[in-house]
Amino acid sequence: MSIKITGTGSYIPSKVEKNEHFLRHNFLNVDGSAINSVNKIIVEKFKTITGISERRYTKPHLNSSDLAYFAAQKAIENANIDPEELDYIILAHNFGDITKDTNQSDAVPCLASRVKHSLRIKNPKCIAYDILFGCPGWIQGLIQAQAFIKAGIAKKCLVIGSETLSRVLDNHDRDSMIYSDGAGATIIEESKENGGILAHETASYTYDEAYYLFYGISNNKALKTNTKYLKMHGRKIYEFALKNVPYAMKSCLDKSGISINNLSKILIHQANEKMDEAIINRFYKLYDTPVPKNIMPMTIHNLGNSSVATVPTLFDLIRKDKIENHNISKGDVIMFASVGSGMHINAIVYKY
Repeated sequence: MSIKITGTGSYIPSKVEKNEHFLRHNFLNVDGSAINSVNKIIVEKFKTITGISERRYTKPHLNSSDLAYFAAQKAIENANIDPEELDYIILAHNFGDITKDTNQSDAVPCLASRVKHSLRIKNPKCIAYDILFGCPGWIQGLIQAQAFIKAGIAKKCLVIGSETLSRVLDNHDRDSMIYSDGAGATIIEESKENGGILAHETASYTYDEAYYLFYGISNNKALKTNTKYLKMHGRKIYEFALKNVPYAMKSCLDKSGISINNLSKILIHQANEKMDEAIINRFYKLYDTPVPKNIMPMTIHNLGNSSVATVPTLFDLIRKDKIENHNISKGDVIMFASVGSGMHINAIVYKY
């Protein structure tokens, strides 16, 4: 028996926010002082580092659980299963539902319960719960679903990653340009076919690194201090990721028994183009092997960083031939990898 992804779906919001939008922002330093640079240079430098030209924001009447539901519908249809057969719905997010123009997170009931309700699933033995694990949340949900299936307590699971980061942005913080909204979903179940999940790896670094991403006040000190926004220590995250993610990926690949030369694609969390490229370079350097061409498909250029949604969305788009010059064929070995707040790192080696 293998454990495979049998269906995928994603929801990409229709509202496009181009970099030009930020030319009107009043960016400030952390201490509230003015930045000694004009916005045009700030935005150009941002694009050079991250690779992001535009990102997607969801419509005002939609929340994260809505996006998750849309992606889940597509995954269920793609897998051609009856949703009543699902044993688990695992939904990864970080901020719950945040209604437009409010600043309070709403996670009661949990978002997975909301998706199950929207899917009109009657089966009470379909267990719905959320997972908070930073950007690696969807991969961790996949690892949990696999464990349930291996233990014999589940046969079919729905794993979703959904986020609306546009609702937690500080418009006075340059880092706000990175984030976006979206959702990706997958059906995972036991299969008679060979392949599926071959190995996985997870690590949590919290001694010094726990608060590299955090909730904090606006850079504009004139605003209310009881309103919090997503903040990060970008340089520390960059250095942490380059130091630790390649080793986690290597540990995962070594567990799988697969040669580095047999990896077809690496689907890494779309956080920052330069950072992702550096991680891949260091990963291959650990094997004294050159990085193959076309190994790392990217969506960050036009979709931005949608946290837990980036990897499942990327996977869905590749499966459905929606990313130019990238495809996955039966028998290909791919790797999922992510790093995010916590600080958490994880990876999966998967035979398609």
